[in-house]
Amino acid sequence: MSELRARTRAPLSVVRVQRATMQDDVYRQAKELILNGELAPGQSITIQWLADAFGVSAMPVREAILRLTAEKALTVVAGRSLGIPHLSRERLVDLTRTRLEIEALAVSWAVPNLQPGTLARLDELIAEMDNIKPDKEARKVYLRANRELHFAIYKASRSETMFAIIESLWLQVSPYFNLLQERGNFVISNRHHRAMVDALRARDNKRAMLAVQADISDAARVLETILA
Repeated sequence: MSELRARTRAPLSVVRVQRATMQDDVYRQAKELILNGELAPGQSITIQWLADAFGVSAMPVREAILRLTAEKALTVVAGRSLGIPHLSRERLVDLTRTRLEIEALAVSWAVPNLQPGTLARLDELIAEMDNIKPDKEARKVYLRANRELHFAIYKASRSETMFAIIESLWLQVSPYFNLLQERGNFVISNRHHRAMVDALRARDNKRAMLAVQADISDAARVLETILA
């Protein structure tokens, strides 16, 4: 028995696996495209297109696509083409109801943790979004800035679990933010951003939570009319 225990404790002849694999890198980059709204509803891509864009073989792209499909961020739309899954009104209502609770809670947890440097960066992002003109390229800039602002706040909650949940929710809804510009929601949304950052700077927990909930609710109402 003692000999068996000794063999069990002996070091195994294995090579330590690197944490950052090519599959993980491709997955993260593909996820960024979706979270930043660079892949819009109705737009299709292929595995080969992504492989060429990332400069890799098709294999790591397939692995990333499998993960993103499981997360309901991508779906097969026709043949080998992939796109954003259809968002039904019922699904939007469910996602919105969840976001109202989770993201408000993340803002609440972030209030005591936000540093002056982060608040200054939030001000810069708001100014950037205020100055964006209504065209296609500007929309991409707005969506990236919008995502950076929200996620900088949520990251300050210092909860990896909370952040992962929010990221999962955004993967399913953020591509549809592309549809909001034509309805003037970007301007309204940035007013909520300013109210939220002002409340965060004042350490006003309740006002900050109400601001992010107003931002989510207004966007959802516009999307609901579009989807209808």
